[in-house]
Amino acid sequence: QVQLVESGGGLAQAGGSLRLSCAASVSTFWRYNMGWFRQAPGKEREFVSGISWSGGAAIYADSVKGRFTMSRDNAKFTVDLQMNSLKPEDTAVYYCVATISGGGRWYYTQTWEYWGQGTQVTVSS
Repeated sequence: QVQLVESGGGLAQAGGSLRLSCAASVSTFWRYNMGWFRQAPGKEREFVSGISWSGGAAIYADSVKGRFTMSRDNAKFTVDLQMNSLKPEDTAVYYCVATISGGGRWYYTQTWEYWGQGTQVTVSS
């Protein structure tokens, strides 16, 4: 199985920045599409960002476009999410996700086979 471990969460002020990282315990990491979801208090899980195994341009939810940047390092088996201009609405548990399939719509949770344990991001006003 693929194990995913997130890190880098914490507390930030509105307008500040945080950088999340996800480490994958799989030698064929390069074959996997990777992404980030989040779940805010009282809300459903929401797609944040995704990037293909080929390392093409990442895609983003409208709510984070222009503020968040996703990247991957296949040599280190990691993906990052740089979060700038944070808003209180960004407060959520953030999950690293992975799938080996090239099909499916990335915005749906059912598309992703593997999930990390999540890391808490809290943004104060």
